[in-house]
Amino acid sequence: MITGPRYKIAKRLGATVFEKAQTQKFALSADRSAKNKRRGRGRQSEYGKQMLEKQKVRVTYGLPERQFRKYVHVALASAGGESKSGGKPTERLHELLELRLDNVVWRLGLAPTRRAARQMVAHGHITVADKKTRVPSHALQAGDRIAVRNGSLGHGILAGFSDRFSERSLPSWLSWNPQTMEGSVIERPTAASADPAGDLTTVLSFYTR
Repeated sequence: MITGPRYKIAKRLGATVFEKAQTQKFALSADRSAKNKRRGRGRQSEYGKQMLEKQKVRVTYGLPERQFRKYVHVALASAGGESKSGGKPTERLHELLELRLDNVVWRLGLAPTRRAARQMVAHGHITVADKKTRVPSHALQAGDRIAVRNGSLGHGILAGFSDRFSERSLPSWLSWNPQTMEGSVIERPTAASADPAGDLTTVLSFYTR
């Protein structure tokens, strides 16, 4: 179980914000804490609910407020017909978050957590269209090819990859060949193909209140 500040954040926002907190032991502890808090507090305001949901999604993807707000503004612009996907703001926000390179690296099982995936990208272990990129926020698109850099195939960061890959369900919008250590983005992610980290409608309501 995780301890310290991250443990407290996970208790407040939910176990899903940190992969290492997603255990039965943590869930039972968090449930006890939540019941104690409810006994000592009145009904939570609508603003409080929106703030909590916003923080939950932001922390899950490990984004600073400024960067997360930027994604929200781009998603809201989709309502005016500026979205490439032509979808609703909630769909566009989900797409923007999921298509971050660090998130895709985590989805593929190349790293055990999103935080580790960001480090993996920043250290130059991943290529996009055969070009090394060190930008975790790099926005991928349908058709983009992702691979582990040849010089990184024997790196210790990939230790246990086979087990992680076999245990994790590969999203339908991604493909990956564990033999060649390369894959691609087949299509744009949707709520059906990649569960949202939270209630994105509530998140958008927070920024448009």
